[in-house]
Amino acid sequence: MAREDEIVKERIKKIQEMRKAKIEPYAYNFDKKADCLGLQEKFKKLANEEFGDKTSVAGRVLSIRDIGKIAFVVLQDASGKIQVVVQEGETGKKEIELFKKYVDSGDFIGVSGKVFRTKRGELSVLTEKIEILSKATKPIPESFYGLKDEEERYRKRYLDLILNENIRNIFKTRAKMLEAMRDFMKQKGFLEVETPLLQSIYGGASAKPFKTHCDAFNSDVYLSIAPELYLKKAMVGGLGSVYEITKKFRNEGVDRSHNPEHMTIEWYQENASYEEGMKLFEEFIKFIAMKVFGNLVFEYNGHKIDLSKWERLTLEQAIKKYLNEDISKIKTDSDAKKIAKKYGIESNVTKNNLPDELMKLFREKLIQPTFLTDYPIGLAPLAKPKRGDPSKAEIFQPFIGGLEVGRAYSELSDPKIQEEHFKEQEKERKVGNEEAMPTDDDFVEALKYGLPPACGVGVGIERLVMLFTNSHSIRDVIMFPFMKPIEK
Repeated sequence: MAREDEIVKERIKKIQEMRKAKIEPYAYNFDKKADCLGLQEKFKKLANEEFGDKTSVAGRVLSIRDIGKIAFVVLQDASGKIQVVVQEGETGKKEIELFKKYVDSGDFIGVSGKVFRTKRGELSVLTEKIEILSKATKPIPESFYGLKDEEERYRKRYLDLILNENIRNIFKTRAKMLEAMRDFMKQKGFLEVETPLLQSIYGGASAKPFKTHCDAFNSDVYLSIAPELYLKKAMVGGLGSVYEITKKFRNEGVDRSHNPEHMTIEWYQENASYEEGMKLFEEFIKFIAMKVFGNLVFEYNGHKIDLSKWERLTLEQAIKKYLNEDISKIKTDSDAKKIAKKYGIESNVTKNNLPDELMKLFREKLIQPTFLTDYPIGLAPLAKPKRGDPSKAEIFQPFIGGLEVGRAYSELSDPKIQEEHFKEQEKERKVGNEEAMPTDDDFVEALKYGLPPACGVGVGIERLVMLFTNSHSIRDVIMFPFMKPIEK
């Protein structure tokens, strides 16, 4: 720490000296002509000791190797790295003086000069002009990953991004996936819309919300747990198939696959049931895989995942397959509690929620793409009853690599049944179920004007990014994950 303090003092002194010399340490702009990766591609056939065009690049100085009459700098921008050479006889005296006197690793600099390849085959820019664009007062830690623990990487993500190319690539892949999602929805004729993140009545999922207060109306409001009810109101309004890529906020636990703030893509396909929804989801996930990998087979957690093959099981069939339990025989809450006790499930178990609790015991075994379908109707207050078996709902959940990546169902459009389901949810709330939905009277009112047949699908974007980047934790794919505050 003492050594770092000395470096900081020395760099602050350099900033003061620069200002006295009328050199601005924090530039306003720079005329950048190319990025590092672009130059590597453009001049990949350039022979050793051969020169190319003049250019200008800008980026962060990762390292400096100064051997007197010549200095080699590794420069990194958002695209990659390139070597910059500062050499007596080729670089002007004023430029060399500026470089040697003021440039340190960590600084952002801009360099203009000719592209060439060194004797050793390193593509480089021979400096003619150099500018300091942003003077770093703190040094980049050389052994960042040996500092403390994993959490340090998440708290100081900016350092993680500087030093870890794999992490930078994760977020580039994430951006590519979001672009692919929008391309797919556009091709399928969906309209992108936006719904409120601040809501006076939360709904659309079973989750505990974050609560805050709106001074303007002197009323409590909630951060959105789902955009579902608003998106369906948009369909009532005649907008057809709609979707939204948005943030959700759920006041729940934090683990490798959960973060209180996360992103989803949620869509509502007009004139479709969950059967058509499963077909569209398959197309969606394959489209993204081809954009990212150019292939439907990829690796996650040591498993080869093949997106061309999907298994479909009812929840009852899956529980029979993985736990050898026949839940069709459960008739009462008392029966459900007996089975729950057998598996050490201590939550408030009912015949409705037991199947979902049992599913959590084996979901990590669902490695290859699998749809689980037909959940108890009591777990789905916004879903249509299953045709031929009204005790169940037309639900599907896709699982890949042991991760639950979404939830979908045939949307309930009968306002009378919807009102009854809300009443059941209110009973749940009264007995302490914090995740039960409050009644949204306006949504029921909207349904009275007619909601076309629809399948709604919600997909966790971070979980897809985890799969497609072979990341173990959701915190690896959220640029700034929510962290426990540090006590000062």
